[in-house]
Amino acid sequence: MNTLICGSMAYDTIMVFQDQFKKHILPEKIHILNVAFLVPEMRREFGGCAGNIAYNLKLLGGNPLIMATVGDDFSSYAVRLEKLGLTQAHIRPIPDSYTGQAFITTDLDDNQITAFHPGAMSFSEQNHVGDAKKVSLGIVSPDGREGMLQHAREFHEAGIPWVFDPGQGMPMFSGDDLLRFVEQADYVTVNDYEAQLLQDKTGKKVDELAKGKRAFIITRGGEGSTIYADGKEIVIPCAKPTALLDPTGCGDAYRAGLLHGIQQGWDWETTGRLASLLGTLKIASRGGQNHAPTRDEIAGLFQRHFGYAVKL
Repeated sequence: MNTLICGSMAYDTIMVFQDQFKKHILPEKIHILNVAFLVPEMRREFGGCAGNIAYNLKLLGGNPLIMATVGDDFSSYAVRLEKLGLTQAHIRPIPDSYTGQAFITTDLDDNQITAFHPGAMSFSEQNHVGDAKKVSLGIVSPDGREGMLQHAREFHEAGIPWVFDPGQGMPMFSGDDLLRFVEQADYVTVNDYEAQLLQDKTGKKVDELAKGKRAFIITRGGEGSTIYADGKEIVIPCAKPTALLDPTGCGDAYRAGLLHGIQQGWDWETTGRLASLLGTLKIASRGGQNHAPTRDEIAGLFQRHFGYAVKL
């Protein structure tokens, strides 16, 4: 069966400023900020939540279907998806628009200044969950506001289990909107910052938000993650990375591990550990889609890190 991934497709333009922002931003002049940063190092990566999640799920042997809207500049990404064997059946071109674009400038302290142009994402409601066939699991990740609301409703009405992954899209929604998402979803996954923001905006504590969900997952970076499921609080350790090169896309890799474990019917201890391992593999390479372990390598690393075998 297929996993339908609703979310963004984007290009990430990543630039490195060989100094510290704090040396060039004067606090007393912040009201008239006018700065320029020389960035001799720049690269362009394939990204977007839907693209990153699908890439990682494909590594695990899953069957991801991407549902997204893209612009006139999508051709190079389309070629990549074809090479990866990822169908474009539910990727809708929006004429006279750009594919989502993130422009990220990072300093030597790993602080980031990001500008994001949503482009074609703003038309994501033109796609419908019902257009995809043989779907047994879905996820709603950051995308256009109306599209996220619509896809959540369509998953719920179709009776298809789905994961709510608000990510950086959370500021687009009111507390009532977010509560509706949580009520409709079967699973919710957020990082620790997003978990606090979700509580602040809804006025609900984690135990209240997790009530009635199959699982409520909070990731905590290098400190691992916590899964609230079956009335238990399950602590998932973080697999030790070989290098800490780039956190971009680590959350998406983790979510792919969650989706795979759910599709396989695994227990949460194993599902969480696979998700953790995927995030660890991603952080050791630059960009969201440049790590390329085989399924056998992932299984071997799982046994090495966690002491027992898993069949992917």
